[in-house]
Amino acid sequence: MWIDTHCHLDAPEFGPDHTLAVQARERATSLGVELCVIPAVARANFDVVRRLAHRLGDAYALGIHPLFVPQAKEDDLLALDAALTEHRDDPRLVAVGEIGLDFFVPTLCEPAMRKRQTFFYREQLRLARKHRLPVILHVRRSADVLLKHLRELPTGSGIAHAFNGSAQQAQAFIDLGFKLGFGGAVTFEPALKLRQMAVDLSLSALVLETDAPDIPPQWLYATAAERAAGRAQGLNTPAELPRIAEVMAGLRGMDPHELARANRANACAALPRLTALLTQAG
Repeated sequence: MWIDTHCHLDAPEFGPDHTLAVQARERATSLGVELCVIPAVARANFDVVRRLAHRLGDAYALGIHPLFVPQAKEDDLLALDAALTEHRDDPRLVAVGEIGLDFFVPTLCEPAMRKRQTFFYREQLRLARKHRLPVILHVRRSADVLLKHLRELPTGSGIAHAFNGSAQQAQAFIDLGFKLGFGGAVTFEPALKLRQMAVDLSLSALVLETDAPDIPPQWLYATAAERAAGRAQGLNTPAELPRIAEVMAGLRGMDPHELARANRANACAALPRLTALLTQAG
């Protein structure tokens, strides 16, 4: 049985009434995906991800994504604090996330926006500490800065989502109690550095994710030229997780069942509230 530690089933690609999300989740269940974690990205979808997680029998996280920081207001942090307080006894609330820093998007790299991102990141780390929750981190060309603030405001555990950093950065996250998320990107043969990282890291450091509908695996991906020629981009869903896991297991030369057991244990170590949900589901 698999756990998808990061998927955005509330995204517009799954339809305004989440019909496609329900269908995708049913297919994922039939393929052995036991549980998904649905992170929020902005105040506007705090309630949406909570309701969807309950509807699907999954887990959720609440936070403000760095890509949504430009339009966020400081009052949104008060709303996040209030939501974390209101739902503190909800067993499906497992983390503060998706939060972090993004130094890939050019407009987010401007000095004023870097400062604003850092403010929201640090405030959300403080909220995670206040509410005794782990964090789910967005890490894009920002690992060293993320780590700097995380050392000052440690949360004890969490997941560095879609990890694509160096071995030294990986170890630094691990030393702070974090697991590293791997998904569709590892299925691309040209991603030599990432695939080698997936092999070299300790099995105890890894968790699996799809980031659905983003970061589609190789078999769903259509290049710009292919899209121009009429090929549609495949919709990434949690149903792709077992096949992504097969690729990861193949790279590591291990049995997929062993990888599934490790993924489950590692996900629960990173997000401890998952344990009760899995026990309940089992």
